[in-house]
Amino acid sequence: MLIFEHSKSALHKTNKTELNSIPAAMRRRQSAALPEVSELQAVRHYTRLSTRNFSIDTHFYPLGSCTMKYNPRVANSIALAPEFAGRHPLAPEKFSQGFMSCMYELQEMLCEVTGMKGFSLAPMAGAQGEFAGIAMIRAFHDANGDHQRREILVPDAAHGTNPATATMCGYTVKEIPTLADGDVDITALEAAIGPQTAGLMLTNPSTLGVFERQIQKIAKMIHAAGGLLYYDGANLNAILGKIRPGDMGFDVIHSNLHKTFATPHGGGGPGSGAIGVSARLIPFMPIAGVIKENESFRWANKSDYPKSIGRLSAFFGNPGVLIRAYVYMRLLGREGMTRVSEFSTLNANYMMAEMKKAGFEAAIPDRFASHEFIITLKKQAKDLHVTAMDFAKRLLDLGYHAPTTYFPLLVPECLLIEPTETESKEDLDGFIKAMVQIQHEAENDSELVTSAPHTMPVKRLDEVRAARQLDLSWTVTEAGKV
Repeated sequence: MLIFEHSKSALHKTNKTELNSIPAAMRRRQSAALPEVSELQAVRHYTRLSTRNFSIDTHFYPLGSCTMKYNPRVANSIALAPEFAGRHPLAPEKFSQGFMSCMYELQEMLCEVTGMKGFSLAPMAGAQGEFAGIAMIRAFHDANGDHQRREILVPDAAHGTNPATATMCGYTVKEIPTLADGDVDITALEAAIGPQTAGLMLTNPSTLGVFERQIQKIAKMIHAAGGLLYYDGANLNAILGKIRPGDMGFDVIHSNLHKTFATPHGGGGPGSGAIGVSARLIPFMPIAGVIKENESFRWANKSDYPKSIGRLSAFFGNPGVLIRAYVYMRLLGREGMTRVSEFSTLNANYMMAEMKKAGFEAAIPDRFASHEFIITLKKQAKDLHVTAMDFAKRLLDLGYHAPTTYFPLLVPECLLIEPTETESKEDLDGFIKAMVQIQHEAENDSELVTSAPHTMPVKRLDEVRAARQLDLSWTVTEAGKV
């Protein structure tokens, strides 16, 4: 129900005395199209709507590669402190030393966690971090006169933003196939590498939920050919404290601070795609960072990064997200970060093992999962005519948000499940029980599943039509109807 459907035109009457006190030139010629409701009606309406949302505060939210985990409220509380939230971006450096000290320490911690030699906190989102990383790779090759390097290699299991980013930076993209065991096809990669290769974009662990076992060999192959390695940090949650991208041989990495380090993920923002680089790419970093000189701090400038790709935003990244990340990392400490990866991996492997026992098919059954895993419902689709999307819709009725569906694209009828480290065993078991129930329903009353959801405010939509003919507008008629 829309707020306008609660509206009663006679509820509020304009006070003519107050209206006459407003100069005629400043008065509206016609009434604003606003609902006429009481304050209490408005509060109750929007509170009721908020309870219909699926969120990490209310439901298990196992979106693969998205790390929808609980984030401690203290990080948000500190980020909202007046000393941080009230700092003007143009405040002189001498009045910003506390904030700059935190940002410098955050840069140093990210270097330590990832094994990189420099970090910029400038990118405002993961996609912008990707763009910055590939832009630096291009600037590096151009500075060295390597203008023939105009090709980026991308595995077929990569995030969709990877080829998009490479294309935006002026590169052509060559897709590298993945083997059935989840590893990159080394033979195909070797055949694709040449003098035209600018670099390789790789997520490790990959979106298939497994760790690339040949990563050191891959790094040597790319470097021997004169290319660079870019690390998509979307799955950094899986390896914190265990292994570092820099040690794997990567030259540049973006880290989704809003995904791994305590800012609630999703909804289009806010975000931060902090970018880390190896020593040879430091001169090309974006102009936004903190430099420590003696015991004080200053903003980085062109002289610090003489071959910089330039600015990515007007000021200095997204301070609220960065402060949350700083607080979270200080709270965790070195041992806490290790526990993040241990528990996220333990939870994923427990769920995968239990779901295999229950009869579900793992996409890569003979390997351990990282922090996420994939099941394929191709047998259900073929034998029962119940698809992965049907399972996803029915999960909503049972109180669970669905995992990522139909991604990665090379696994048919797949669900990409990431339980994260913050979920309890009871919640994991509840999700598994729900999946088993849906499987039983699919076998005995498939229409119950294929017509789901049944308890949501909106029933199943025609997704293609909704995407192509999205209509979120409303009109109030003369009769007051919406």
